[in-house]
Amino acid sequence: MTLTLMRLPNCVVVLNTDALINPSHSHSPIEIAEHCVPCFFTDVIDKLVSDGRATMIAEMVAESGVTPVYEVDFDGCKVALFNPGLGGPSAAKNLEKVIALGCSKFVACGGAGVLDRDIPLGRILVPQSAVRDEGTSYHYMPPSREAEANPVAVQAIENVLKAHAIPYVVSKTWTTDAFYRSTPEKIRLRKSEGCLTVEMECAAFFAVAQFRGVLFGQLLYGGDDLGSDKWDSREWTKQASTREKLFWLAAQSCLAISDT
Repeated sequence: MTLTLMRLPNCVVVLNTDALINPSHSHSPIEIAEHCVPCFFTDVIDKLVSDGRATMIAEMVAESGVTPVYEVDFDGCKVALFNPGLGGPSAAKNLEKVIALGCSKFVACGGAGVLDRDIPLGRILVPQSAVRDEGTSYHYMPPSREAEANPVAVQAIENVLKAHAIPYVVSKTWTTDAFYRSTPEKIRLRKSEGCLTVEMECAAFFAVAQFRGVLFGQLLYGGDDLGSDKWDSREWTKQASTREKLFWLAAQSCLAISDT
């Protein structure tokens, strides 16, 4: 099978803020922490709520439903928390809204498929850049092969992981819109480019953050295996302790951005 690289059709990049609809039209600043963790782990958020550790402070209403914004305490400091939703468009939309509410420093936490079978389940990866194989980022920054995480945020994350003596890998990730189109040919291509993981939001996150002038980094943990002859789920969504630990590391890293 031939793998053809094509430019995105119909993509017009206009780098200004004069959109017809802006998040500020429906979301005004509130009393909220500047530090925020976009967390993809519904199980972790539900546990924080049921344990009384997360308090809802806002609701972001959309046709698809309501996305609550919570506040948690970490060593006496307030951190905002929300679930951005799966995929670049959803994650970008909700990030935009939370920025409009008043947050400006972010460390997201989520999982990713690994493209190298030797990366163990649960290994922490810190994406430094993301291959832009999605559509959202092209509406926020000029066309390029990759989008970059903010180096200040990446350094804050590394400082926290080193302080806890936690093994991690600073890496490149592959952001795709098409969950069911991670073909062997594409996987080989992305591996040849240096990608260690595949997920659906990083490039969009990085582009929105750059466009809006906020600081953004991300923590991923190694999940299902796409680096072997056959896909292996490795039951990665059942790693409850790993997911909860990653959330608190994200919260600590986000708070550390101010001190970097």
